Amino acid sequence: MNTKSASDRPYLSIGEVLGLLLEEFPDVTISKIRFLESQGLIVPERTSSGYRKFHDEDVDRLKYILREQKEKFLPLRVIKDRLDTPPEGIDRNTPRGIKNVTVVGIPSDVDDGTAQSESATKPSKSHPAARAVKAVPSIADKAPKRPAPPDPSDAVGRPATYSRDELLSLSGLDPAGLLELERYALVAAHGGQGLYDEHDLAIAEVARGFADAGIDIRHLKAWKTSAEREAGLFEQRVLPVLRRRSPESRVESNELLDDLSDLGARLRAILLARALGSLRDHR
Repeated sequence: MNTKSASDRPYLSIGEVLGLLLEEFPDVTISKIRFLESQGLIVPERTSSGYRKFHDEDVDRLKYILREQKEKFLPLRVIKDRLDTPPEGIDRNTPRGIKNVTVVGIPSDVDDGTAQSESATKPSKSHPAARAVKAVPSIADKAPKRPAPPDPSDAVGRPATYSRDELLSLSGLDPAGLLELERYALVAAHGGQGLYDEHDLAIAEVARGFADAGIDIRHLKAWKTSAEREAGLFEQRVLPVLRRRSPESRVESNELLDDLSDLGARLRAILLARALGSLRDHR
């Protein structure tokens, strides 16, 4: 198989990042991480299928943000300004990030062109300010026109947490659109409290994008049918592995599902690109 285990990969999934954060920040959730991303405070890379890839600097940045909230009670706009705004005198063309934040009692490690004494104190290697973090674009520049698909771990094993109003507010979908999604069984409230999960929110975001592009929600039923057929095919391949009922078989089945999902996403992208080729302007 081509799928690497978490220990072999140079990045972490959002679920793995959550596991790293929970010890220090027991109240953090995947929804919180996604919200910080939506506000432009973190910008994880994406795989070809749209899944988030968190590197060490992303985790350090998250920890810094959460500590500033927890210990100093700073609002996100202030934290983002500290992350994005270089200290006075620094060339604004230099990469932005935590290393450009001036911390009280700790000078920045960015060279502003002025000589510093050899005895100047430098940030501790363990401090977020000592690590370079990739640039964070403004929210306006970053806002995606096409919502990315959810990470596989976004909703697995986690309870539904979004109320109807929260789902509408976060997705930008109107109430009539949500009713259409429910009518075609693309989303559904869970349990007696009528709450929605991460996948419901992601679908609502995508549906909003399609609606903005002039495609009615009723047409999205075709994607649901296609996904269910694809899942049925993968199930036939994975069930024999699961029936062995061993810890190894569960790991193997998860890796196999990752492989199959990635191959399916790549094939769909290739076939769609080929089908749309005649519509593109190749000048």
